[in-house]
Amino acid sequence: MSNQAESVLVGLIGEGVMPSLTPPMHEREADVQGLRLLYRPIDLLELQLPAAAVGDLLTAAQRMGFNGLNITHPCKQLVLEHLDEISDDAARLGAVNTVLIRDGRLIGHNTDFSGFGSALADGLPEAQLDRVVQLGAGGAGSAVAYALLKAGVSTLDLVDMDPARAAERAAELGELFPAATVTPRSTDELPQIMPLADGLVHCTPIGMAAHPGLPLDMELLEPRHWVADIVYRPIETRLVREARAKGCDVLDGGRMAVGQAADAFQLITGREADRERMRAHFLELIAVEDAQAAAPELTKAGH
Repeated sequence: MSNQAESVLVGLIGEGVMPSLTPPMHEREADVQGLRLLYRPIDLLELQLPAAAVGDLLTAAQRMGFNGLNITHPCKQLVLEHLDEISDDAARLGAVNTVLIRDGRLIGHNTDFSGFGSALADGLPEAQLDRVVQLGAGGAGSAVAYALLKAGVSTLDLVDMDPARAAERAAELGELFPAATVTPRSTDELPQIMPLADGLVHCTPIGMAAHPGLPLDMELLEPRHWVADIVYRPIETRLVREARAKGCDVLDGGRMAVGQAADAFQLITGREADRERMRAHFLELIAVEDAQAAAPELTKAGH
């Protein structure tokens, strides 16, 4: 995107995407770089469309001159059949969250895994990665586990409330990373495996505003453990706060949110995002959300 006058049009397809912080992050970073970028949420709920409509929306975006799209729940798998090309990592993961529109072709990428990978490298550069316990093996958990194994984790203990899901995910990852050991675990096994682990990654909804609490007994954490959370609303989850108080090195969920956005920005615009600047803006946006939640009357007044 060397032409300063060139504009970029981006969309986000998914359910309940109107409050997403990705559009303002992309737009602010583009503004600072002197690039005209407009990013619009395309909310399936608002449009009263089923997830299967993602193919029609891709065609419409292509016809209307969009440069790229981000794809989120529940379309990351459904979008695959509508693409002309898929990156190796996205194909291995079986999920796409970024689609480039280039010369009439739809090209799929996955920046969820790369976003967590960069977050881990930037936020916990000294983290030991021999053995890691991961809580949660759902959609986001799949991308995070893939990132951990790409980063060099040799033993990954995959803990999920659903034993079948943990076993299925562990088998898939074991095939993709034959040199690593990926083992499905139950929550009952945490007292046995945490003393053997270097770090803990949390990928369940526990800790979100609507699901307060802790995902494990904090007595299992030692100061030598590092802890990464992917929940970012709130940015200071109880897990992050209490792990830090115990002396653990911690990674908040905002790092992954910014990482995936920065990677998508670079893919779509061809320009490298300033990750620390983008993170500072992200934290500003979260602070505004928190202030509005604490004072709803201000929100009603439009301030």
